[in-house]
Amino acid sequence: MSHSFIYIANPAHIVFGPGRLAQITDEVRQLGCSQALVLSTPSRHEDALRLSRQLGELSAGVFSEAAMHTPVEVTEQAMEAYARVGADCVVSLGGGSTIGLGKAIAYRNHAPQLVVATTYAGSEVTPILGQTEDGIKTTLKHDSILPEVVIYDAELTLGLPVPISVTSGLNAMAHAIEGLYAKERNPVTTLMAEEGVRVLKKALPVIVEQPENIDARNNALYGSWLCGTVLGTVGMALHHKLCHTLGGSFDLSHAETHAIMLPHTVAYNAQAVAEQLAPATELFGGELGGSLYDFAKSLGAPLALKELGLAEIDLDRAADLAVQTPYWNPRPVERKAVRELLQHAWSGTRPE
Repeated sequence: MSHSFIYIANPAHIVFGPGRLAQITDEVRQLGCSQALVLSTPSRHEDALRLSRQLGELSAGVFSEAAMHTPVEVTEQAMEAYARVGADCVVSLGGGSTIGLGKAIAYRNHAPQLVVATTYAGSEVTPILGQTEDGIKTTLKHDSILPEVVIYDAELTLGLPVPISVTSGLNAMAHAIEGLYAKERNPVTTLMAEEGVRVLKKALPVIVEQPENIDARNNALYGSWLCGTVLGTVGMALHHKLCHTLGGSFDLSHAETHAIMLPHTVAYNAQAVAEQLAPATELFGGELGGSLYDFAKSLGAPLALKELGLAEIDLDRAADLAVQTPYWNPRPVERKAVRELLQHAWSGTRPE
């Protein structure tokens, strides 16, 4: 155990379990709100309308234009809709894109947020907002960004496609694994990270084989909650910097990028933080970077950035952007080494 640390817990009101969406009207009222703007992506518009009908008189309407990486121009449209319908809170239905929009609104007008999480993003329990403007993704951390209430209802994830389930789960796992060696780590977040990774490692293969297994879906939500809580409590390092760079500047899919990058960023830092990574190394067996690659491959996850449409010619610019204003990292962030890391991730070679 660490002999010296600071532990600051983010406030959390978590409503967890299959069927718990039925409590949403009570939760909106407990926030002191009566006009909720329901947020979603375009693909979840019908689900958002259904939720709006469930809220009844507590719904002020639906805004279904949430997009990956939280573009500022979309946030501005949502702010106009929020004011137009006289909303007094937001209900974010979905994964990271919709949750990010809710956070962006709250950061600007302090709207209370209720999240109905339908993927394993984990961002619903962090006070961190990543938003994109002019092709650059930046991150902010502020108390107003943290959602007040999160509902985890595994019944809502039964229809989540297996590929999205896999990449979303690996995204959550990345939060916890990087949290094991984060600068602000402490014994409590380490316990949460270990448990989150353990639960997801067990749940994801079951979901691949049995997508409607409610126990596995429930466990995956539990694991993603733990992993997200770790991310929201400790700082980020090279993994998240690279993913933010690739997503914000090259418009790569958020969860898929995390899934591809995780084995390579772990391999980059492995020698510098072997002791901190020991619990995860023991869990997966063997060298952790390679073992995570093998695990992702066994789940059918994408393994190469070129699969996401990134051109090899873009790797130089990605490396340049990643080493500008770098996040803290246990191993020095060197341009040549980062460029080599990106090359391996682009081609999909197993880290050694």
